[in-house]
Amino acid sequence: MKKTVFLLLVFAALQLSAQKDPMPIGVAGLTHGHVNWVFGAQKSGDITIVGIVEPNTDLAKRYMEQYGLSMDLVFDNMEKMLTKKKPVAVTAFGSIHEHLAVVEACAPKGIHVMVEKPLAVSVAHAKKMEALAKKHKIHLLTNYETTWYPTNHKAYELLKKGDIGDVRKVIVRDGHKGPKKIGVQKEFLDWLTDPVQNGGGALIDFGCYGANLLTWLHEGKRPNTVTAVTQQLQAENNPKVDDDCTILLTYDNSMAILEPSWNWPIGRKDMEIYGEKGVVYADNRHDMRIRISEGYDGFSEEKFKLEERKAPFDDPFRLFTAVIRGEIELKPSDLSSLENNMIVVEILEAARESAQTGKTIDLK
Repeated sequence: MKKTVFLLLVFAALQLSAQKDPMPIGVAGLTHGHVNWVFGAQKSGDITIVGIVEPNTDLAKRYMEQYGLSMDLVFDNMEKMLTKKKPVAVTAFGSIHEHLAVVEACAPKGIHVMVEKPLAVSVAHAKKMEALAKKHKIHLLTNYETTWYPTNHKAYELLKKGDIGDVRKVIVRDGHKGPKKIGVQKEFLDWLTDPVQNGGGALIDFGCYGANLLTWLHEGKRPNTVTAVTQQLQAENNPKVDDDCTILLTYDNSMAILEPSWNWPIGRKDMEIYGEKGVVYADNRHDMRIRISEGYDGFSEEKFKLEERKAPFDDPFRLFTAVIRGEIELKPSDLSSLENNMIVVEILEAARESAQTGKTIDLK
């Protein structure tokens, strides 16, 4: 009896150990400036990069030298990498247009996928990706930098607790001086400012953050209407796409203003949530304030300096591995979920149409 119990305990320990081995990850593309994130994530031990797809040999050599990795990891096409290396999951760091091809290659093999924001360049692409994910029962996540901001999660908590009353208006501002001005690498700039490969300019690149947050704050509800205005203020740097945008979303009892731009003098990702009784300011990743109304223009204010969230809710690759292992189940409204990000693509496409036609687009 004792021997049986001992063997069961050993077996359970071995299972636990195996479950916690680093997740074998493939990387699809190296042209996205956020790709450093996945190389840095290897240090945590949650993932291990087993293969990389990048046809640009010079670009691949640069990254392999930077991170002390072998060119033996690099393949010139997806099929070769998937067949030889057999990753459990793939993270996409190419253009947004390429996301569909990544899912088309991975889903039939049962390989999970996480893409950088946004999910897709169009609703048509997104629907194909969604159908493949559901048919082949893979997880398809979308990663945003702001998903990991403790301030956004504290703001959500305060809103749901009713501390500022029912929401009436949300303002989300995202962006920087522009890709060329901040010096992004050429391979990134080439597709980021291409209307086909990126789907647009600042409207897509930074409008997706606000659309993602608003869908989360509204528990997965799509807006009733979308109205957008775009401008091109840096024609010399962004000749093919918009670089400044304002998007107005209406809901049953509230309104949201998204201000994505490549013309901010100072880089920013912040959010203001106005309720009936007060307002929450998520000023950046760690700093936030809550003001409660007192009289006409008076208020009491509390300030917060927040620590990073606890694992696995502090990092995209930790969350991805936890979801794959069944340790976490995402809600449909969650920031990384497929359902949330299908709505994000709907909002972005409606905004693009609104800006082109000068009309409000009805999503209801």
